[in-house]
Amino acid sequence: MMMVSKIFSLLQFFTLLYLFTITFASIEEATSLLKWKATFKNQNNSLLASWQPSSDACSAWYGVSCFNGRVNRLNITNSRVIGTLYDFPFSSLPFLEYFELSVNNLSGTIPPEIGNLTNLIYLDLSINQISGIVPPQISSLAKLQTLRIFDNHLNCSTPEEIGYLRSLTELDLSTNFLNGSIPASLDNLNNLSYLYLYENQLSGPIPSELENLKNLNFLYLSNNQLSGPIPSVLGNLKNLNDLGLWHNQLSGPIPSENLKNLNDLELFNNQLSGPIPSELGNLKNLYSMVLSNNQFTDSIPSSFGNLRNLHSLFLGNNNLNEEIPSSFCNLTSLTVLSLSRNRLKGKNLQCLGNISGLQYVMMSNNNLSGELPLSICNLTSLQGLDLGRNNLMGAIPQCLGNMSGHLEVLDMQHNDLSGTLPTTFSIGSALRSFNLHGNKLEGKIPRSLKNCKELQVLDLGDNHLNDTFPMWLGTLPELRVLSLRSNKLHGPIRTSGSEYMFLELRILDLSCNDFSKNLPMSLFQHLKAMRTIDQKIDGLSYELHQHYQDSVDVVTKGLELEVVRILSLYTTIDLSNSKFEGHIPSFLGNLIALRVLNLSHNGLQGHIPPSLGNLSAVESLDLSGNHLVGEIPAQFASLTALEVLNLSYNHLEGCIPHGPQFHTFENNSYEGNDGLRGFPLSNGCGNDGHDSVSEETYTGSALDEESNSEFLNNFWKAALMGYGTGLCIGLSIIYILISTGNMKWFARIIEVLEHKIMMGRRKKQRRQRNYRRRNNQF
Repeated sequence: MMMVSKIFSLLQFFTLLYLFTITFASIEEATSLLKWKATFKNQNNSLLASWQPSSDACSAWYGVSCFNGRVNRLNITNSRVIGTLYDFPFSSLPFLEYFELSVNNLSGTIPPEIGNLTNLIYLDLSINQISGIVPPQISSLAKLQTLRIFDNHLNCSTPEEIGYLRSLTELDLSTNFLNGSIPASLDNLNNLSYLYLYENQLSGPIPSELENLKNLNFLYLSNNQLSGPIPSVLGNLKNLNDLGLWHNQLSGPIPSENLKNLNDLELFNNQLSGPIPSELGNLKNLYSMVLSNNQFTDSIPSSFGNLRNLHSLFLGNNNLNEEIPSSFCNLTSLTVLSLSRNRLKGKNLQCLGNISGLQYVMMSNNNLSGELPLSICNLTSLQGLDLGRNNLMGAIPQCLGNMSGHLEVLDMQHNDLSGTLPTTFSIGSALRSFNLHGNKLEGKIPRSLKNCKELQVLDLGDNHLNDTFPMWLGTLPELRVLSLRSNKLHGPIRTSGSEYMFLELRILDLSCNDFSKNLPMSLFQHLKAMRTIDQKIDGLSYELHQHYQDSVDVVTKGLELEVVRILSLYTTIDLSNSKFEGHIPSFLGNLIALRVLNLSHNGLQGHIPPSLGNLSAVESLDLSGNHLVGEIPAQFASLTALEVLNLSYNHLEGCIPHGPQFHTFENNSYEGNDGLRGFPLSNGCGNDGHDSVSEETYTGSALDEESNSEFLNNFWKAALMGYGTGLCIGLSIIYILISTGNMKWFARIIEVLEHKIMMGRRKKQRRQRNYRRRNNQF
C-alpha cells in the first residue's frame, strides 16, 4: 500500500507539473501573439478584437486553435491585417502546424526565422504583398505538405532548397516575379500532386527531371518565358490530369506519348510546329484541348473523332489545311469549336447541327465554301456563330432569325452571301453582335431588328441594301456601333421627336450611300456617348464573349482598317461620299469624344464652324471635296491630337493656321483651294504668318509699326555707310547692262521691287485704318 501511495503521489506531482507547464507555455504564446498584433497598422481591426490578455487564447481568440493547450493552428485568412511578419513569434510557437494568413495586406519579406516552425504542415501566405526571396531556411520544414505563396511580389529565383521538402503535396508560387530557371531539385518531391509556377518570369527549358514526379496531377507553368521543346519524358507522368504550358516560347512538335488520364491540355500561344500528332486522339478522358496560336501545319487528325468526352476544342491561329474531318460528327459532347484563322477548305459539316450542346462555332478566316447547312438551326444552345471571312455563298437561312432568343453573336462578314436578311428577330432577342458586312445582300433592313434590345454592334455595310435611313434603330438602348456604309440607302435622314435615340452610339458609318438634304443635326444632338470622354471606361468593355472578338471595318486617317475588339474609346462619324448639302452644324463641336470625323465628298457649303476646334481628341478630320468657303478656323491650331487633315478641293482662302500639328501636314491637305496661303504652300502670308484683318489686334499693329520704324532707321544708317561702295558697284552694273543691250533682267528686278513697295504701303494703310477704327471705338 505504501508503494502504491508513493506512485500515486508522483503521478499527481507530474500531472500538476505538466498542467503548470502547459499553462505557462500558452500564456507565453498568447503574449507573443499580442506583441505581433501590436505592430499592425490597423489596431482597430474588429475581427481580432477578441485578442485580449484577459481572455483565453485557445478558446476565445479569433482564428486560434490549440491542442493540449498549445497553439497548433493560426487561421486569420481575409482578416484585413495590415502589417509584416518581422515581429511574428516564430520561436514561441514550436507546435504550430497550420499557418494561414492569405488574403491580407502583409508586406515586407519572409523572415528566415520561419525555419523554426519545424512542425508546420500547412503554410499559406498567398494574396498579400510579400516581396523579396523565399528564405533557404524553409528547407527545415520537413513536415510541410502544402506551401502557398501565390499572388505576391516575390522577386527571386525558385530556391533549390524547396527540393528538400519531400513531404510536399502542393507547391504554389504562381503570380509572382520569380526569375531564372526551374530548379532540377524539384524532382525530389516524389509526393507532389500540384505544381503551380504560372505567371512568373521563369526562363530556360522545362527540366526533364520533372518526369520523376510520378504522383503529379496538375502541372501549370504557363505565362512565363520558357523555351525549347516540351520534354517527351512528360509522357511518363501517367497520373497527370491537367497540363498548362500556354503563353511561353516553347518550340518544336508536341510529344506523341500518351497521357491516358489527361483531362485538360493547354498549349496555346507558343511556337510549337509540325503536324498535330494523331496520338492525341487516344486521350479518351480529354475534356479540353487548346492548341491555338501556334504554327501547326497539315490537316486536323481524324483521330480527334475518338474524343467523345471533349467539350472544348481550340485550334485557331495555326496553318492547318485540308477539310474538317467528318469524324468531328462523333464529338457529341462538344460545346466550343474554334478553328478560326487557318487555311481550312471544303464545306461546313452538315452533321454539326446534330451536336445539340454546341454553344460556340468559330470558323472565321478560312477558305470554307458552299452554302450554310440548314441543320445549323437545330442548335438550340448556340450562342455564338462566327463564319466571317470565308467563301460561303447562297442565302442566309431565315431560321437564324428564330434563333435570336439564345444566339448572341452572328458574324458572317466578308463572304459571298446573297438574298435578303432574316426578318424574324423575335421579342426578347439575345442578339448582341450582328455583322454581315461585305456580302451581296439585297432588300430592306428588317424592322424586326428593333426587337433586339441587347444589340451593341450592327454592321451591314458593303452590301446592296436599298432602303431609307432606319431611324427606328435609335430605340435600341445598347447600340454602340452602326455601320451601313456602301449600300444603296437614300433620301434625307430625319429623326423622330424622341430625346432617347442612339444615346450609346460611338461608331456611326453611313458613308458611300445616296443620302441627301442637310446633315442630320437632330441626330447629332442625340449622340450622348460622343459628348464626353470617359477615362474610366475599360477598353475591353465591348468584348462580348471570351470566345469572340468584335471587328468592324472603318476608314480612318485615309486607310480602311479592320478594328478588332471594338474599343469603347474609339469614336467615329463617317458621312462621306453621299449627297448631303447645306452647312456643317456647329453642334458637331460638342462631340468631343470623336477621334475620326469624315464629311468628305458631299455638297456641303458655307464656312467651317470654329466649334470644330473643340474636338480635342480628333485624330483624323476630312472635309475634302465639298464647297466650303472662308478661312480655316484659327481654333484648329489647338487640335494637338490631329494626325490627318484633309481640306482639299473646297473654296477656302486666307492663311493656314500655325500650330504644332499644322507643321506636319503636306500640300495635299490643302490642294484645290487656290485662295489658301501659308506653310506648306508656296504662297506665303508675310512675316507674321497671318495677314488676315480679322485676326490682327491693336497691340499687334502698334508693335509692327514700331518694329518697322526701327528697322527702317537702322536700314538707312547701314545704307549711307555703304553708299560710296554701293554707288560704284551700281554704276558699273548699269554700264554693263547698257553696253550689252540686255535690259530685261534689270526691268524684272524693278518690277519686283515696285510690287513689294506697293504691298508695303497698302499694308501700312490698312493698319492705320484699323488703328483709327479702334481709337474711335474707345
